[in-house]
Amino acid sequence: MLEFEQHKTNKGQPDCFDCLVRKHAICSLCCEEELVKLNNIKTYRTFSKGETITYAGQKITHVGTPVSGIASISQMLVDGRRQIMGILLPGDFIGRPGRHISQFDIVTSSQVMLCRFEIGFFEKLFASSQSLAQRLLEIKMDELDAAREWMLVLGRKSARERIASLFYMIATKAKILKQNSHQKSSDFELLITREELADYLGLTIETVSRQITALTRDGVISIERQRKISVRDLSQLLVETGNDYSGDILN
Repeated sequence: MLEFEQHKTNKGQPDCFDCLVRKHAICSLCCEEELVKLNNIKTYRTFSKGETITYAGQKITHVGTPVSGIASISQMLVDGRRQIMGILLPGDFIGRPGRHISQFDIVTSSQVMLCRFEIGFFEKLFASSQSLAQRLLEIKMDELDAAREWMLVLGRKSARERIASLFYMIATKAKILKQNSHQKSSDFELLITREELADYLGLTIETVSRQITALTRDGVISIERQRKISVRDLSQLLVETGNDYSGDILN
């Protein structure tokens, strides 16, 4: 979903000190000594689009942060129906200390690069790090807020408001990661198909296409090269979400 270049270490891996999601990831509050320890135990794995990062009921061997790409959190019902519980963007966190069995399926919607830590090593460092504990609490509270927002999106919002809400969430995250907080505009690459958007939002493909066309026609967004979405004014997009407050969803 969000792509960027990173400096490389001698081992050919991105360095924690140069990582562009670090200020918003699990390690954002870490001191230099803790960053060195994390840097020493981290590994990277790239997942192809449609690949499963973890299955519900599977033993968890690693926790980590998406550095690029987008993935969905979902659960399969006994009759084969699948419910999307939410999405994971760069800077989010997968897993949690003390839980070694996955509750949900996590499947990539685009190519995803995951910065990951073997769960045993991470738990040892986590037990002695107040900054990791504090940041994980912040992340989990944000996830709770996001889950409540997702319930509202799927339960009460119109088709146009659902599309606007998802685009607003992604555009705001892109703006934060690119450190463009002073700008009213934002743009991002939408690396998921309209069929996947329909699945996320409980809509038909035809409805998704109509609403994207309407948002484009009304000047709320513009589309370049099929997948690049540009938002000229995030406050205007926020109005389209139907939320009755002026603050950011992510704040």
